[in-house]
Amino acid sequence: MQQLTPAELAGWLSDRERARPVLLDVREEWEFSHCHIADSVHVPMNVIPAHLSEWEGDAPIVAICHHGARSFQVALYLEQNGFRQVFNLSGGLDAWAKTVDPAMPIY
Repeated sequence: MQQLTPAELAGWLSDRERARPVLLDVREEWEFSHCHIADSVHVPMNVIPAHLSEWEGDAPIVAICHHGARSFQVALYLEQNGFRQVFNLSGGLDAWAKTVDPAMPIY
């Protein structure tokens, strides 16, 4: 698993030449409703195992949570289950809001 800073993810998302990653938001429903990165897929951490078949094993996946701890655990789990391009958003949405999107609500 690789770590991505918010700036690195923002650069990736703006690069039209690069395959767009699955933005996998693993927070709870209330958190996702409060704020999220556009086009994120919401799958709470506790139900990830039931959704593994929804993604290709070689698809780039960026796991996202509030501060980066839950998404780190999910990214490890995905790697252990055969996914090869897994990234964790370092610092989570809190860091994203503070460094990339200051208009995003924080909590």
